[in-house]
Amino acid sequence: MYAKQDKEFILMYLCMGIAGEGGEVIEKIKKVIRNDGGAISNEKRQDLKKEIGDVLWYLSQLSGELDVPFGDVAEANIKKLADRQVRGVIKSEGDTR
Repeated sequence: MYAKQDKEFILMYLCMGIAGEGGEVIEKIKKVIRNDGGAISNEKRQDLKKEIGDVLWYLSQLSGELDVPFGDVAEANIKKLADRQVRGVIKSEGDTR
């Protein structure tokens, strides 16, 4: 759909998609907290599953546009978090802890 656009447009489009779909996840969770005291029904769980899938799709497309295999992104993040846990800095602040 967006493949005929400039690279900058594609990156912007995908990032806006991530933000928009992420906002939809947040909005659904907000309503679960506000309206249902945090109890997530099966119906709302399925709705959230769809929205999380939309976020995942945009993330995978961005990863592809950046020529970074999506599996590599996941593996690197798991390793990063495991290293932070071992060093006792998982609750700290900053990207380079």
